[in-house]
Amino acid sequence: MNYKDPVRFTEDFMSYLKAKNPRETEFHQAVLVVVESLADFLVKNPRLIKAKILERMVEPERVIMFRVPWIDDEGNVCINRGYRIEMNSAIGPYKGGLRFHPTVSLSTFKFLAFEQVLKNSLTSLPMGGGKGGSDFNPKGKSDNEVMRFCQSFVTELYRHIGANTDIPAGDIGVGGREIGYMFGQYKRLRNEFTGVFTGKGTDWGGSLIRPEATGYGAVYFAEEMLKTRGDSIEGKKVTISGSGNVAQYAVEKVLDLGGKPVTLSDSNGTIYDPAGISREKLEYVKMLKNGYRGRIKEYADEYDKVEYFENQRPWHIKCDVALPCATQNELDLKDAETLLGNGCFVVAEGANMPSTYEAEHLFLEKGILYAPGKAANAGGVAVSGLEMTQNSMRFNWSREEVDEKLKTIMTNIHEMCVTYGKNGDGPVNYVKGANIAGFVKVANSMMSQGIV
Repeated sequence: MNYKDPVRFTEDFMSYLKAKNPRETEFHQAVLVVVESLADFLVKNPRLIKAKILERMVEPERVIMFRVPWIDDEGNVCINRGYRIEMNSAIGPYKGGLRFHPTVSLSTFKFLAFEQVLKNSLTSLPMGGGKGGSDFNPKGKSDNEVMRFCQSFVTELYRHIGANTDIPAGDIGVGGREIGYMFGQYKRLRNEFTGVFTGKGTDWGGSLIRPEATGYGAVYFAEEMLKTRGDSIEGKKVTISGSGNVAQYAVEKVLDLGGKPVTLSDSNGTIYDPAGISREKLEYVKMLKNGYRGRIKEYADEYDKVEYFENQRPWHIKCDVALPCATQNELDLKDAETLLGNGCFVVAEGANMPSTYEAEHLFLEKGILYAPGKAANAGGVAVSGLEMTQNSMRFNWSREEVDEKLKTIMTNIHEMCVTYGKNGDGPVNYVKGANIAGFVKVANSMMSQGIV
């Protein structure tokens, strides 16, 4: 069909997608946001519509699902389900994290893999997009139980991944411990030491700054957005959700740039520290969450004048800058209205799709500085790409060198978003900018490689 109307194109495409992928709501949401951004561009480039580039991009090149049997410390047989979505390899081998969480589904991983394709494209590094994981819950498990699960998981997954095929990394529920167990099993099965996982320990092939990269990158991106208005993070009050690596290192970089981080959260609730989360307090959080895997409520028990809000997220706390760093759809329309009503004018997503569709549209409508995850949180996969490069060279860059490369990549992503997201004299639409900039590189590569 020769489309003239972007709205009609969007409606027809989403009807097609939902018919082929029923009940996959997260996947529908992720694709809708992209299609709305691309519709006008595609209507003006009918050759891409004729070649069905978008239809091919939303169809995974490969979907892998498998059984993961393992034995707990009591000798009980346990069964989980493993996934790997190898979404698109037009610009490089599949690259994306593994998530271990009881709520995951095929829809979760398809949305994450689709987002990953565009995110990886934005980094300008040669990486395709993929995602995977399991409904296994590492919380409350012993190290031995986690090890046995990871070994069973990789015993199936190893045949589908490789340094030039598919390079997994960590995500929610998958940190340095899990990556270590999986890498060890892969090495054992393949009898080779290759950079097939990223997020490895620095003693055995990992990159400096990799744990920090997503949080650092989100703050670097927020700083670049503020520069467009002659401003900076210095002196700003910042609310942050989550308390894992992304949130922890977002706090660290906010402190580096002179801001005042005041919140962290986990699945049980939120802490608000009016005095600010200092470096000393941040070290306590790292020990709490990375060491003995406690709950963020313990922070409120440890420090005076800290409020704890059970079963709440931090978006009711007054702030200048909000950094959602926990999980998808954690910030809804009501939260967005509250943030705006309290004076927040910068939102940079450290997590993947943490704002609902309605919240995102409100941010765009009000013209605040709003950066979607595929742009703002690309720092993690960018440094994973740098880790792959270092593995290939059998060489390691210094902490300062990696951090400088990360900052440069985030600055370049910001520039691309501005280039494609300008609205005349109005505010930059970073959602449109990120989606078009990421899409163009992948689409051109797919056109060059034929119908494959």
